[in-house]
Amino acid sequence: MPPDPSTRTFEAQRPRLLRLAYRMLGTHAEAEDIVQEAWLRWHRSDRDRVAAPAAWLTRIVSRLCLDAMKSARFRRETYPGTWLPEPLIEPADEEMRADNITLTLMVALERLSPLERATFLLHDVFNQPVDEVAATLQRSPAAIRQLAARARAHVRIDQPRYAIAREDSRAIVEAFFEACRLGDATALGSMLAEDVTLRSDGGGKVMAFPNAIHGMDRLVRLYLGLSRKLGGRMEFLDHLVIDGLPGFLSRVDGHLQTSALDISGGRITAIYITRNPEKLAGLTGA
Repeated sequence: MPPDPSTRTFEAQRPRLLRLAYRMLGTHAEAEDIVQEAWLRWHRSDRDRVAAPAAWLTRIVSRLCLDAMKSARFRRETYPGTWLPEPLIEPADEEMRADNITLTLMVALERLSPLERATFLLHDVFNQPVDEVAATLQRSPAAIRQLAARARAHVRIDQPRYAIAREDSRAIVEAFFEACRLGDATALGSMLAEDVTLRSDGGGKVMAFPNAIHGMDRLVRLYLGLSRKLGGRMEFLDHLVIDGLPGFLSRVDGHLQTSALDISGGRITAIYITRNPEKLAGLTGA
C-alpha cells in the first residue's frame, strides 16, 4: 500500500532534516532521534493548516536541536579529552554532504553558541531568508543578522579553501600513512604545514591525545615515537572521504580509527583522528 500524502511530504524532507540535525548536533544517533520526534509531531499536527510543510518541519527540528544542544554542550564540557563530530563517510552519506560543509568547519562550529550555530546553519548553509530564521529561532530579524555576523567572524578562517583532486589526495593519504608507520621524519616534514594541528577523539575508551597538538616539529617527533612503539601494528584498511576531507581507515595496536586530513597548498594543515569505538560502530571492520 503506497504511503499517504502526509507521509510522502515528510519523507521528501527527511534527508534535509537529518542533514540539519546532524550539522547542529554532530552525532548521527541524536540527529535521527530529533527527526523521529519531528515525524511524531508532524503526525499529530493538523496538517491541513500547515501552509508550508518544509518551513514548519525545519522550525520543529531547529527548536528540538536547540534544546538538545544545551545538554550536548554540558556533555562535551565533561567529555574525556577532545570531542570530534562522528565521522561522516562518503559516498554512503552523499545526501548528508549536499550542504558542502567539511569536518574542519564542523569543528569550527563548536566555538559558536547554540543560537549562533543555528543561525549560521539555517541562513548561510541552508539558505533560509532572515525573516524565516527569525521566526524559527524566535528572535528579531536584526538580532538574527547580528548572530549571523558573529558566527561568520568565528568560522571565516575555517571555510574550505578549494577542493583537492581525489587522485592527488589519495596519493597524499598513502604517503602520510607510510611516513607515520615507518617513522620517516623527512617525508613527514615535507607533507606537514608549519602550523599543522592534530586533534584526536578517544572518548575515554581508548588512548588518544587529550589536547590538540600544534606545530610541525611537535607532530614529527610524536609520529617518530609512535612509529618506534607501534609501527609494526599499524595497518592501512581503506581510503575514505570523511566529511569532505581525504582520509583513511586504519587499525593501530588493535583499535580501529579514522584519520581525516585537511590539505592546503599540497600540505597537511589539520589532522582529525577518531578512535572512540562508539563513533566507529557503523564502519566496516569495526
